[in-house]
Amino acid sequence: MSLHLGVNIDHVATLRQARYRTMLGAHNVEPSILQAALEAESAGAHSITIHLRADRRHIVDEDVYLLRREIGTMMNLEMGNTPEILGIALQVKPHFVCMVPENREEVTTEGGLDVLGQKDLLRASVSQLEANGTRVSMFIDPDLDQVRASAEIGASMIELHTGTFANELGEKRSHEAARLKAAAELGHSLGLQINAGHGLTTTNLPELFIVPHLSELNIGHSIVARSVFVGLRAAIQEMLEAMKGYTHA
Repeated sequence: MSLHLGVNIDHVATLRQARYRTMLGAHNVEPSILQAALEAESAGAHSITIHLRADRRHIVDEDVYLLRREIGTMMNLEMGNTPEILGIALQVKPHFVCMVPENREEVTTEGGLDVLGQKDLLRASVSQLEANGTRVSMFIDPDLDQVRASAEIGASMIELHTGTFANELGEKRSHEAARLKAAAELGHSLGLQINAGHGLTTTNLPELFIVPHLSELNIGHSIVARSVFVGLRAAIQEMLEAMKGYTHA
């Protein structure tokens, strides 16, 4: 099976919110989050990722319902484990949910979720979502105890946080790649699907490819940033081309 790409379009919504946060019903609101998703699908994306944050800083509730109704590929909903967002996820029934930590002061999600320290709360949410037809992933650092905890609470998948890997160079990056490799090997042995994401670019992908068993990469910022210069479709196709070098699925 080839490595799949989930395209995160949060930052398309960030651009929209910069001008239209208080007037989303206006006739001239742009850019369209739906158009971005459809363009991503046309370019070959295997899923569309969005993060409905508690503060609604980019994706808003209407986006979630619209995309779930209109896109033809899979929806991956990133979310914090709160009753409000859980209720929306149970109603919308996305194909996938990825549980992430949230900090109101952060620019974007930084670091993995502490599954080990929240097992009871997360287990209850995972059980509800999985019973409702949504496969659940835990966004975690490549820590073996967090991998084990994710399996213990009934998650179907883990998404390995690659932000530290992406931010380092040389020996430090190689060390992070080794940690990711060990986490992926353990997760696979426990029956988990292995995904990865955060900070990935066409430039650093080759060094990630020592990590086995990867099913899907979730990439947003790099693609949206590149699209400023070449367009969204071309940026996605460049990423898909770079991903062809992966041979350990």
